[in-house]
Amino acid sequence: MWQTITSDEHHPYLTQHVCRPQQAADARDVTNGFLAGLYPAPPPPTVQDLLLLVSELVTNALRHAGDVSALLLTADRHSIQVTVDDPSRAHPQDRSPDLTGRSGGFGWPMVRRLARSVSVEPRAGGGKAIRVTLPR
Repeated sequence: MWQTITSDEHHPYLTQHVCRPQQAADARDVTNGFLAGLYPAPPPPTVQDLLLLVSELVTNALRHAGDVSALLLTADRHSIQVTVDDPSRAHPQDRSPDLTGRSGGFGWPMVRRLARSVSVEPRAGGGKAIRVTLPR
């Protein structure tokens, strides 16, 4: 389900996991496995934020694009980066949250608040990559 890429001579403190989750629970499981391999471990608030971001980004890709092309988790000594690729070219849109809970609207603002940086980039051949970074 996932592939681990660890350090090499060019990036001695880099760890990456790559997978294609079918649901948010799979993505959280992979993220927990990724975190278990990090040393030193990130502090609990970072772990909580990372799990929430991964869950939200994967859920949004499944809901709005119909698929997750890839989930890439990367960590170095200073940051943790999450990249979710999906087949849609449409960028996430801000909208008024539905306070009844029927149609959402909370996720994208939450992603932007929790992450240190957020980018949305087109992918060659179609689709997009949403990349968020957290301090480690």
